[in-house]
Amino acid sequence: MGFKVAVVGATGNVGREMLEILADRAFPADEVVALASRRSIGQEVSFGDRTLKVKDLETYDFSDVDICLMSAGGAVSKEWSPKIGAKGAVVIDNSSTWRMDPDVPLVVPEVNADAVAGFTKKNIIANPNCSTAQLVVALKPLHDHAVIKRVVVATYQSVSGAGKDGMDELFNQTRSIFTAGELKTTKFTKRIAFNLIPHIDVFMEDGYTKEEWKMVAETKKILDPKIKLTATAVRVPVFISHSEAVNIEFEKPITADEAREILRSAPGCVVIDKHEDGGYITPHEAAGEDATYISRIREDGTVENGLAMWVVADNLRKGAALNAVQIAEALVNRKLIKPKAKAA
Repeated sequence: MGFKVAVVGATGNVGREMLEILADRAFPADEVVALASRRSIGQEVSFGDRTLKVKDLETYDFSDVDICLMSAGGAVSKEWSPKIGAKGAVVIDNSSTWRMDPDVPLVVPEVNADAVAGFTKKNIIANPNCSTAQLVVALKPLHDHAVIKRVVVATYQSVSGAGKDGMDELFNQTRSIFTAGELKTTKFTKRIAFNLIPHIDVFMEDGYTKEEWKMVAETKKILDPKIKLTATAVRVPVFISHSEAVNIEFEKPITADEAREILRSAPGCVVIDKHEDGGYITPHEAAGEDATYISRIREDGTVENGLAMWVVADNLRKGAALNAVQIAEALVNRKLIKPKAKAA
């Protein structure tokens, strides 16, 4: 007997990806329910070769749900994740609401899958920020080998990280530029078409943005609190996939060749690193893929035991939906949960 899975926020970019990935990976679900706000009731979403009608989150009875994939924003998660967890479902939450809660595991299965066992305190497991998820997948095997002291990362984050409205704004602005139409800016602080914006999320007192702070705090929680990290997060006119220029300083010596071999055999990583035209990954090529791609691995002679590299992943998949489904798979594979229907 399979599990009953609810997807909250099923009409959004990430919610739709969650449904697609559940079907693609043949997750052992007997029933999948698509949920969203009242205004989305009756909308249809795809689940494999089936179509699901969206139901109302506010009135849904979660008492027989085993796993809830939550991707409806922070305010909804803050209200509903504890309620759903109290009904006995394990909530895998994609917002930032629960990530730094000491009673909630923050999990990237390739990095710290053992942490899923800590879900029992609140019946909630947090998904990390999209830019953090791909970063720690690439850092973990290198950290195990040579111990990371410090990381400097600049992100190149696609507009899909800001949801459907972000993607629509890039499309509409680009079209307006080519047709000499009116260029409207509503989602972003400045024009995004043919431009870069060094500002994601709100500014904090120290001058960093919250997106940059998330990368620091989450990397420490997932990987190692001793790692020093500084980030500059930049929005770029790309629809899907986040890219990162990463500079790492290690405690122990490590060569670029050693790093390539380590990453080639690491879970979730694919190395594409040839010193020739096109011998690297770009965000366009990573879109729709599950792996974290690593290119441009090279030694940094300006510090002792330094490496630089380029990391790219589909932010809607590894950065959000895929990671959530992988967490659900870890719960099932480790026999940490059983279907309620079977238990009854």
